[in-house]
Amino acid sequence: MELDERKLKILKAIISNYLETGEPVGSRTISKYTDLNLSSATIRNEMADLEELGLIMQPHTSAGRIPTDKGYRLYVDQMMSEKDTEMKEMKTQLLERVDKMETMLKQVAKVLAYNTNYATLVTAPQYQNSKLKFIQLSQVDDSQLLAVIVVDGNVIKNKLMQVERMLANDELLKLNVLLNTFLQGASLQDINLEMIHTIKNQAGEFADIMENIFQGIAEAIHEADEVEIYTSGTTNMLKYPELGNVEQTTKLLEALEERQGLNELIDESLNNSDATGIQVYIGEEAPVSNMKDCSIVTATYELDGGGKGTIGIIGPKRMDYKKVVSTLKNLTDELDTIFKKKE
Repeated sequence: MELDERKLKILKAIISNYLETGEPVGSRTISKYTDLNLSSATIRNEMADLEELGLIMQPHTSAGRIPTDKGYRLYVDQMMSEKDTEMKEMKTQLLERVDKMETMLKQVAKVLAYNTNYATLVTAPQYQNSKLKFIQLSQVDDSQLLAVIVVDGNVIKNKLMQVERMLANDELLKLNVLLNTFLQGASLQDINLEMIHTIKNQAGEFADIMENIFQGIAEAIHEADEVEIYTSGTTNMLKYPELGNVEQTTKLLEALEERQGLNELIDESLNNSDATGIQVYIGEEAPVSNMKDCSIVTATYELDGGGKGTIGIIGPKRMDYKKVVSTLKNLTDELDTIFKKKE
């Protein structure tokens, strides 16, 4: 006898109801809890087949059914398979989005430098108080467990941990449900000692694994807060005679190529840009010491989820401000539209 989709749905309904109530489950109850639109008589026939397959049992005459160990095993394995598929699809989608965004931002920096003849920088979006999206634990081999941790900005952190024994599928399922129930959507500030203590208690013998996972979460969130900067057109700066001092130009190129001091510029741009998202620094106003002979114009773009990024153009003080500001405003409007569609 095969376990078709209808039987599987009825089995899941029996187990779900039994887990919730602790009472044997009858056909009338199942007819209310499923979307099968079947009569009680039809459900009784299906339940008889499930009993013949050894997936449910009747504890005593005239009682409803309860799941057997075999039924529980099928239920847990099915849940694990569905959850693994869901997690793999989500991880693939996240990785694709990260790759596409990185490629696009690099291209933006390159095209902007070509069109303006100045140096450019573009940052990946940053999130304040990054939050955890989800965690997935999976067994690598008999002695290693892999935790995949995803936080805002689609930063993915893999944490490999040693375990004393191989975990069963139902144990992994329990830990995955436990972690995501408590931690999904939590920021680093939300994960306090009380929450950690509660999770460890519920993890029982796997409390040490939880400790390693908390460390991985902290690392992933800190990594999400780090700024990814893409630059282009640095050699354009050599075209302007007023920037021709060898020592000063060398320092300027180092600042652009090695990202020296750019974090301060980005932080100030994000915090101080005007209502249009544009900030202009002329000469000594520049927060980067090696750019005091230049002018810098920055703009901010924003994602629906709260992430913000910076686009900057660096050139001589005699840059075409009108063109640069107009270009940046149009570009940030376009990026806002693109990213909000993707969100």
